[in-house]
Amino acid sequence: MTTNEKVSIIRNEMKLKGLDAYIIPSTDPHISEYVPEHWSSRSFVSGFNGSAGTVVITQSVAGVWTDGRYFLQAEQQLAGSEFQLFRLGNDGVDDYPAWLCKNLKSGNVVGFDGNVFQINLVEGLISKLNDYGINVNSDYNLIDVVWKDRPTLPKNLIFEHTIEFSGESTKSKLTRIREELKANNCNATILCTLDDICWTFNIRGNDVKFNPVCLAFAIITLDKATLYIFPEKVPHQISENLITLNVQLKDYSKFNKDVSLIEKSNIYIDKARTNYNVIKSLKSDNKVISGVSISTRFKAVKNKIEINNIKNAMQRDGVALANFQYWLETSFAKGEELDELKAMAKLRACRASQENFYGESFNTIAGFAGNGAIIHYGADEKTNKKIDDSTFFLLDSGGQYLDGTTDITRVFHLGTPTDEEKTDYTNVLKGMIDLNMAKFPKGTRGSQLDVLARKALWDRFENYKHGTGHGVGCFMNVHEGPQSIRTEENSTKLELGMICSNEPGIYRANKWGVRIENLIVVVEDTTSEFDIFYKFDNLTLYPIETKNVKKELLNDIQLNWLNSYNQEVYEKLSVTMNDELKNWLKEKTKAI
Repeated sequence: MTTNEKVSIIRNEMKLKGLDAYIIPSTDPHISEYVPEHWSSRSFVSGFNGSAGTVVITQSVAGVWTDGRYFLQAEQQLAGSEFQLFRLGNDGVDDYPAWLCKNLKSGNVVGFDGNVFQINLVEGLISKLNDYGINVNSDYNLIDVVWKDRPTLPKNLIFEHTIEFSGESTKSKLTRIREELKANNCNATILCTLDDICWTFNIRGNDVKFNPVCLAFAIITLDKATLYIFPEKVPHQISENLITLNVQLKDYSKFNKDVSLIEKSNIYIDKARTNYNVIKSLKSDNKVISGVSISTRFKAVKNKIEINNIKNAMQRDGVALANFQYWLETSFAKGEELDELKAMAKLRACRASQENFYGESFNTIAGFAGNGAIIHYGADEKTNKKIDDSTFFLLDSGGQYLDGTTDITRVFHLGTPTDEEKTDYTNVLKGMIDLNMAKFPKGTRGSQLDVLARKALWDRFENYKHGTGHGVGCFMNVHEGPQSIRTEENSTKLELGMICSNEPGIYRANKWGVRIENLIVVVEDTTSEFDIFYKFDNLTLYPIETKNVKKELLNDIQLNWLNSYNQEVYEKLSVTMNDELKNWLKEKTKAI
């Protein structure tokens, strides 16, 4: 079935239901970034498979709304279909709620499935559309009509994330959550997000690609907890352990009904991380207290064991990358043909040889030349480019290890970089270093630091259309909140133990992309007469390629940072390397 045929079937169903527009988001009932295939509805209907985007279908228009990370990818994947691309963030481009307000009439009806929309999004949509007399109905799942062979939900076995890796018991986590509930005058909280649930109960799974999580819901009260999960997924020992903590196990399918039975309770709900059907199902005698999920806030602050574990994972990850780059360079020197897919497979094999490796933390972005300018590029047989010595090869990748999650971007050049390439690379590096060296008072938000990563580019009237930093989990989701470093305001303050990425970039369409990324953790710096000050410590251990650097663009402080960092990388990685790889690394980390 073609994309246009799918749209036609949905339009016919819309007529039968009396809908004038239908919205298909990227998420699932758990508000996930990466979803099981069963819920990849937006991708199935439109053909665009980037991790962020929304489809809106009316009788005359089929549109995909996405942001600057995916413009080039969406253009390619929507080509040949009737889908129009709406480039969010560009001048004159409305977001889809504003577009609906302008293109529908009073009395029209917008439909969607409330099971896959977060509460705050639906509340905002209702508020905007009702101002124009446009009605909203969240009761419609039209995907089953068009997706006849829809995949079933995964029911893979879960496993325990043991205390040696988690650093905190489930009992302790439940106790802390309940203390916070009491502090907010609540007697229950509802969890839909898989990472929050897996963190709270110290379990992991493989129901979702790249994220080691399992399908589940949870309700936690002051005296008990209920975990909603397919029973065949739970090994006997885990079941026994949870029961001793007064955690009741119920079938995944019972969650919605149990929500509807809650009464006369003050319920703490994160409206950005809970699907709309939850709040719609609650009885009117319940009171909802909204805020950032308690478990999300706790999870973001890594304990000492987690931080030590991720440092160990980073060391092994760095060795894996060194083996990969050594292979890349020596293979090219021998005249072997290289391409993006071959590079991805080799990198995966290098990581898989490391202790505690579980899988990749996201789909590797291996972009040579113009493909590197596609911010969230994913190589396939159609787009796969050969890698040669003509320009940059951008590699953004990460691993899931039992003791940590990694995410790193480096840019390689198998030849001699041009002056323009070196200028781009160095200005991105300057931003990365300046953010890394930041010292900031307690209470600082990521949005207040973002400019440090962009200033060298802004000085040249250049920019990048993505955030500078996202939170990262510990053997968990590679993209984790609530903290971030980006231009958009985020009220979350950076706290000790929070891990963020630091990844400025520049992208020249059809030429190359440059992004340099390390993971950093918030640590205490000093206490002065004015305030308590924090700083960032590096977690990532891998050389920053100096042959791409235009040395005269760096000031002395930046240059010293670069040389010191590369020396640290050599000292920490070389201890487990054979002489051949160690000598190669010594050359890569030589001071400039």
